[in-house]
Amino acid sequence: MNTTNPRPPARPKHLDLLRIRFPVGAVLSVGHRASGLLLFLLMPVFIYLFARSLDGREGFDGVVALFASPLVRLVLFVALWALVHHLLAGLRFLVMDLGLGETRPRARQSAWLVFILEGMIMLAILVALL
Repeated sequence: MNTTNPRPPARPKHLDLLRIRFPVGAVLSVGHRASGLLLFLLMPVFIYLFARSLDGREGFDGVVALFASPLVRLVLFVALWALVHHLLAGLRFLVMDLGLGETRPRARQSAWLVFILEGMIMLAILVALL
């Protein structure tokens, strides 16, 4: 007598990432990686703008005029978010590497703390940019 099921259970053919509820630490980790990639990709742009601003009065005025554009300010805001998030999440990961806050409740609390501090800092930056 064959007791095996002739048909395997139906499995999803793809993962619906919008239905999966990730833990706060996982969201923080993905954000840390994404912000690091964004900072790496924006680095040549900011080096160019910095070098152009040091070329003289005309270069500096050109960079200042460029930052007056709303689209450039939005890109700057996203870049500042990446910097703040990467810094705060990186500090959290360094503290965890030292053996502090490795338990699940402490790790969850520290992840929420990073998001709260990040939100407060980004709100202050948004007020300053407007």
